[in-house]
Amino acid sequence: MSLRHLRCFFAVAQTGSFTLAAQQLFKTQSSLTATIKQLEDLAGVQLFDRTTRRVELTKDALWFKEVAGRILRDFDNAVSDLQAVSRSERGHIKIAVAPSMMPHVLAPALVAFRRSYPEVAISVHDEGSDKIERSILEGTTDFGLSTPLNNFPDLDYTPVLADPFGAVYPKDHPLARHKGKLTWADLRHHEYVGLTKDTGIGALIYRFPELRLDDQGSEYDHASSTTSLYALLKLGSRITVLPSLAAHTGQMTEFEFRELHEPRIEREICLITRHLRSFSPTTRRILEILMKTIREMDSIYGARILNSEDGLKPSRRNAVSEKEPRSLPPQEHPGVRRHTLG
Repeated sequence: MSLRHLRCFFAVAQTGSFTLAAQQLFKTQSSLTATIKQLEDLAGVQLFDRTTRRVELTKDALWFKEVAGRILRDFDNAVSDLQAVSRSERGHIKIAVAPSMMPHVLAPALVAFRRSYPEVAISVHDEGSDKIERSILEGTTDFGLSTPLNNFPDLDYTPVLADPFGAVYPKDHPLARHKGKLTWADLRHHEYVGLTKDTGIGALIYRFPELRLDDQGSEYDHASSTTSLYALLKLGSRITVLPSLAAHTGQMTEFEFRELHEPRIEREICLITRHLRSFSPTTRRILEILMKTIREMDSIYGARILNSEDGLKPSRRNAVSEKEPRSLPPQEHPGVRRHTLG
């Protein structure tokens, strides 16, 4: 027994005529009659009493008409909904991003997406790198934009942006009077506030002990986010180190930012997705708009777009120099995939 049988039965039950039902279904009357006979054989009961003027439902078939109608409506509605999702006329996209990606990258991409697909619901969460990666791994988020932290083998990381690190300090700090290029060595004699190791930015700094920002012989202040970092910087006379996009986001714009040299170091932002997970048509459309937005970005606060004429490619750098900025790579794990966006 199939939906074909139910459609034929319901059409005859509704019209009370094999002739009208056949026309409605674009079938020959003989074909429709054969299908109804087959359904009666499968069910083991007679479904219609046939007279010369009208076809009527038997007592055994009266209740079945309501059931068949409900099944057909549910099926047709489900197919309609599925087609609407494929056209992005409805659906739900869940995105997790580093806070610094919100105003500079995601917001303009969402404006363009909503303009074309106004009926799609969008959920956005600004989280730290660890939570972003885990939410994608657990399937509660469709994709993320962040600095890689855990490098889970089941996730794919596609580099899309790199922005340089710099010093962040109050406008009346002694560093504001520093002439010429600011180097990492220039920071060593100032009170430093760092981000914790479980943040993407903090983890990157900790992987380069030669920078010696924490070599002060005692404990120093830590923050778990740029929000709490702002509060510590407001205590005065303190400095921190952030990538340029993070330093030009939200409350952090209250402070001065100067790019650091010797070495010049960049943070790498990746599009993070679940490995082997198929994108829904809606997710694929928003990703296409997101990547188009990134490619068309003017240079914002020294950020560099990691793309080329043949697509986005991972940044592979093995030396630190003034001519070739260093992208701080996440610690690689066996099996970690670094991808271009195809």
